[in-house]
Amino acid sequence: MQYIDSFYKYLEFERRNSPHTITAYKTDLSQFCSFLEEGGEELWENVTSKTIRSWMVLMVNDGVSARSVTRKVSTLKVFFRYLMQIGVVDANSAEHVVTPKLPKRLPVFVKEKEMDLLLDNVDFGEGFVAARDRLIIEMFYHTGMRLSELAGMRDGQIDQANEIFKVRGKRDKERIIPIIQELKTSLFGYIKERDKCFPANMSGYLFLTEKGLPVYHKLVYRVVNKYLGQVSTVTKKSPHVIRHSFATALLNRGADLNAIKELLGHANLAATEVYTHNTYEKLNSIYKQAHPRAEKMEDYI
Repeated sequence: MQYIDSFYKYLEFERRNSPHTITAYKTDLSQFCSFLEEGGEELWENVTSKTIRSWMVLMVNDGVSARSVTRKVSTLKVFFRYLMQIGVVDANSAEHVVTPKLPKRLPVFVKEKEMDLLLDNVDFGEGFVAARDRLIIEMFYHTGMRLSELAGMRDGQIDQANEIFKVRGKRDKERIIPIIQELKTSLFGYIKERDKCFPANMSGYLFLTEKGLPVYHKLVYRVVNKYLGQVSTVTKKSPHVIRHSFATALLNRGADLNAIKELLGHANLAATEVYTHNTYEKLNSIYKQAHPRAEKMEDYI
C-alpha cells in the first residue's frame, strides 16, 4: 500500500524516533495492511473508525493483549496524522477509537539492598569483560539510561572536565547526567582495560564486544539478566528494571519528581509519576507494620 515507506522516513528523519520504535511501527502497520488486503481494501481514504474497530475485535478474539491492541491503535493514530499532514486523508480515522482499558501495572524494580549486594559483594572477575559487565550494571543504576542510550554511548559523550554524560535520548534529545565518583572509578577503569585490548577503537563506541565491535542489545540484556539473577527474585531481569530501580531509589530518598523526570529523559511528568505508586506502596506497608493502631483498625473494616 502507498505512503508506508515515506512514513518510515518521516519517523526517522523528522520525528527522530529510535530504531526500536520504528520497528514496532513497521510491525503494527504490516499487520493492519494484511487485515485490509484480506478484506479487499487498498485505499487509505476508505479506512474508517469502523474498519479499525473490526481489526481490534479480531485481535482480541485471537488473544492479543489489551496493551498490544492499544499500542497498535496508537500506531494508526500517528500514521493517519501523517496522512492528513501530506493531504491524503481529511480526517484521522483512528483518533476517536476507544481502546481496551489497560490493567494497572506498576514498574518492577530491584530493592536497594539487593543492588548494594550486587555492587558491593558480587565478584565480576578481572580483565576487560569483567570491567565492561560491571560498568554496564553501574551505568544503568547510576544514570537511569535506556538500553538504546547505553549501547549507543560514544566516548565523545563523556565530558571528563565537568564529570557529566551527554546522553542522546528519544527523538535525539540531549540531556545531562552527572557522573558520581563510584561510577567515575569504574568508567575509567574499564576504558583502561578496553584500550589495552583494542588500542585502535575506530568505532568510537564506549562499550565493545570481545571482538572489538560495538555491543548489541541482546548482549547487554544477557549481562543484566545474569547478574540480577544472582541477587534478586524479580521475574523480569532487564535493563529497564534497573532504570526503574534508579528512579524508585531517588524518589524514596526524597528527590524532586521534576529532577527525576529530567534525568530519565521523560517528555512529560505523567510518565515519571508512575514511580510515586511504588513509594506509596512502601509507605503504606511501613505504616501498617509500625503504627500501634493499624492492625486493630483493620479488624473493624
